[in-house]
Amino acid sequence: MKQAEDFRGVSADLDSLLSDLSDADFERKTGFKSWSVDEILRHLHVWNRAALFSLMDAAGFKVFMQDVTASRGLNFRDFEKGQAGGLSGQALLDAWRGFYPELSDAFAAADPKARLPWAGPSMSARSSITARLMETWSHAQAIYDELGVDRPLSDALDNIVVLGMNTYGWTFANRKLEVPEPRPQLSLTVASGEMQIFGDDTEGERIEGSAQEFCQVVTQCRNIADTSLKVTGENATRWMAMAQCFAGPPQDPPPPGARAKTAV
Repeated sequence: MKQAEDFRGVSADLDSLLSDLSDADFERKTGFKSWSVDEILRHLHVWNRAALFSLMDAAGFKVFMQDVTASRGLNFRDFEKGQAGGLSGQALLDAWRGFYPELSDAFAAADPKARLPWAGPSMSARSSITARLMETWSHAQAIYDELGVDRPLSDALDNIVVLGMNTYGWTFANRKLEVPEPRPQLSLTVASGEMQIFGDDTEGERIEGSAQEFCQVVTQCRNIADTSLKVTGENATRWMAMAQCFAGPPQDPPPPGARAKTAV
């Protein structure tokens, strides 16, 4: 699956960003709910491990989810710290770095249509590794922002664009709202510099601009007001005001100006 290699590439980009940090840098708080770099990396590592359990070890995944259930009512960051063996700083980076290639290899060899258990409904193997790609990319944004670094463009964004399009209806249904039709067409500049069209031509419903900024909005790394995306049409405007391409209860985007690259 190409998605498995794209996950590896996004992880490798983050790996390069973190490789020269001091242990003290891993304690820096980011703009994502004041999570530290350590907390973000632990979160990614723990759920990468869970994804491999879901693919390779159903019994192990069941035990993991029992531990998740037992942790309810506790500080979930503490639960994830325990699952990561209490590691932090460069030691945590080494553990995460040693594991994400294994996850990529396993999914690259998997049947894309295989159904895998997860915290919510089961999903295909392709959807599972795409979700890991999306979560790695989106959580990494907070670290790039905190360190004041412009992140590299990646062809892997195409996967998140498609995920964003596919969760158009979910964004509304998750809030118990009627799904407005037609869904907007996307006209986005991708990593190569070329403009790509996603979706059908819908008169008066359109989103134009950078694929990276679109991905930042649907993953709630940015408020739509903090991008240069051109949004046309009532449906497109409503969607971009609350877009959510990830599972779970409805989450509001960050307020305008709340998440941005730190000046260095």
